[in-house]
Amino acid sequence: GFMEPATPIMAETVAFHNLLMWIITAITIFVTLIMIYIMVKFNAKANPVASKTTHNTLLEIVWTAVPVLILVVIAIPSFRLLYNQDVIPEADVTIKAIGNQWYWSYEYPDYEEIMFDSIMLDDAEAAAAGHPRLLGTDSRIVVPVNKVVRVQVTANDVIHAWTIPAFGAKSDAVPGVLNETWFKAEKEGLYYGQCSELCGIRHGFMPIMVEVVSEAEYAEWLEWAKEEYASVDAPRLQQFASAASVTE
Repeated sequence: GFMEPATPIMAETVAFHNLLMWIITAITIFVTLIMIYIMVKFNAKANPVASKTTHNTLLEIVWTAVPVLILVVIAIPSFRLLYNQDVIPEADVTIKAIGNQWYWSYEYPDYEEIMFDSIMLDDAEAAAAGHPRLLGTDSRIVVPVNKVVRVQVTANDVIHAWTIPAFGAKSDAVPGVLNETWFKAEKEGLYYGQCSELCGIRHGFMPIMVEVVSEAEYAEWLEWAKEEYASVDAPRLQQFASAASVTE
């Protein structure tokens, strides 16, 4: 099954999936029963004289009209979901996610001081911090609950993909291209994702962490982040790159 939805888009995605499951299950059962009926009734032993029927107008109308109606039933929620995913409402928060080999960098364009890298914790660090293995990071995106968050996604080197399954949000990070996705988290908590586009040897080691907090906690975090990340410089990233090359 899916993760528990944390956004309206993911809830809509799960509902659409469940609708499709009912439809394809009914079609599968119907086709199976028809095949069994045909094999039993019209095999050579039970029906030695073959039918001379060449066509049946009513049957042909039915097997043309019914699939069309089924496709219409599928198309309406499908197009609605695609529209809701693609059209970004007026955003309360904007974040820029930049894919690198092999970590994510983040910027808050409304606050020039807030720019940081998010690097995976090793197994011991993740366990100590209470994060799942390969999903914990040393820094995380923080956003307010029940607010529209627009995520601008790009990359510095190769194609990556920024995704949070519980949000139903996924966007390719392409060098030289600025893609966008959005989410509106309705529940506070920590949410995890991973790069979902094969991007090299450490593709499986660039997780994503998003913390959804109350508006008051978000305001406090902004003040902390403005001071904390204003002093972050390149050496930390260079140290990570050196450690990664030694590990490989």
